Amino acid sequence: MNKQQLFEQIQRKKSFLCIGLDPVLDKLPKHLLKYEDPILEFNKQLIDATHDLCVAYKPNTAFYETRGVKGWDTLVKTWQHFPKDVFTIADAKRGDIGNTSAMYAEAFFNEQSSGMSFDSVTVAPYMGEDSVSPFLNYPEKWVILLALTSNAGFKDFQVKQSEDQKLYEQVISTSSKWTDSNQMMYVVGATKAEEFKNIRTLAPDHFLLVPGVGAQGGSLSAVCEFGLNKECGLLVNAARSIIYASNGEDFAEKAREEALLLQQEMEQILLSANLI
Repeated sequence: MNKQQLFEQIQRKKSFLCIGLDPVLDKLPKHLLKYEDPILEFNKQLIDATHDLCVAYKPNTAFYETRGVKGWDTLVKTWQHFPKDVFTIADAKRGDIGNTSAMYAEAFFNEQSSGMSFDSVTVAPYMGEDSVSPFLNYPEKWVILLALTSNAGFKDFQVKQSEDQKLYEQVISTSSKWTDSNQMMYVVGATKAEEFKNIRTLAPDHFLLVPGVGAQGGSLSAVCEFGLNKECGLLVNAARSIIYASNGEDFAEKAREEALLLQQEMEQILLSANLI
């Protein structure tokens, strides 16, 4: 899915919601345990209940890798269940020397090789351009580079001052020269809403993947105040507040209700910004 197609989906669905599919077996509704693959059934029912309300899904690969071969098979089958009109994010946070990154890119982008072809993958920038460029060799596939995260440890490195820029600012200004906004996004945590104005001076045209709304306490309105651009430019992720809205047999219905609340709020924001 290219940038124009993504914006068209945002306009059509009146939403820039991304749903994180980070299932933990112990937290699943008990009635799903009768299935051969409870996590896959959980994901499929969530997708079926919410796909018209969101424009993206983001499975964090760690939640699948922890279950070994069976978990990887669940990830592949989850990808296969995604509708064609959603943007898919492999939240893998990869990044290594070039030949290793090339293998990571093949794992997530080459369906013939791995059974999956996600639209994008999250990548750590620490090892520099040669660790990121292999992911950019796939047309209309995206790198979502970690910039300013929502975890407590962000202050250890990301906001350290070096010369006239903080480290996260250097990440954005340097990496934006590697490709354009048609292939690069940035992760910026919703709990850092005060930084969005500054980030938009560095990356005015890029999409930003924004975790931290919902269970982590980030404010959607605060993010949008400075984060929106002329093509929306935001994918706001919510995971736990949606997927664990209920642990009963109505879990998918309750997940839809939570997703609908966010979609309706997003629709009003898009209307106010004259984007729909």
